[in-house]
Amino acid sequence: MVTNVTNFSRSGVSDWLIQRVSAVVLALYTLFMVGYLLLHPNLDYFTWNGLFSQLWMRLFSLLAFISLAAHAWVGMWTVCTDYLHATGIRVAVQAVIILAIFVFLVWGIQVLWGA
Repeated sequence: MVTNVTNFSRSGVSDWLIQRVSAVVLALYTLFMVGYLLLHPNLDYFTWNGLFSQLWMRLFSLLAFISLAAHAWVGMWTVCTDYLHATGIRVAVQAVIILAIFVFLVWGIQVLWGA
């Protein structure tokens, strides 16, 4: 068990569960989007806007964004703790990763729910 200062996760089981649940959500979202694009070969702005103006699609997209952020964090945390052994470098890299994930998540939410 990792017990260093950069261990932000609770346990390996929770990380495993986050990875699996977020992967299922992302797979479902991807399958839906690919299916929608295949079923609408002449997709225009109004059809696309109509899809994303529905509450269920915005919530599904929000769930996908949050799942992507969680999936990315657990994966990158694992890579960092496995391959970056110097604590200072690991903390710096993880801080940059956290910032990037946060910025992308906020940006995605703003695009999805913004006016």
